[in-house]
Amino acid sequence: MNILSWILFGLVAGAVARLVVPGRQSLGCLATLAVGIVGALIGGLIGEVVLGEEVRFRWDLGPFLLAVAGSVILLLALEALSGRRR
Repeated sequence: MNILSWILFGLVAGAVARLVVPGRQSLGCLATLAVGIVGALIGGLIGEVVLGEEVRFRWDLGPFLLAVAGSVILLLALEALSGRRR
């Protein structure tokens, strides 16, 4: 994937993760993009550990679901950390 595809993939994965996670996240577009990209990396790592083979990110359902799952995990962790500071 080229860099524009990575950015779009991360933005879509982050947006879907924000829709899935309950509550109100006060994240802007760039933060959603960052959550999506880092979540895709987390999802890829989880996929490699669970599946035991290299996960290649392409516009398929499997890698997209891994990216969304990683983004959801990251959003929940960020929410837990921000709730702890209040």
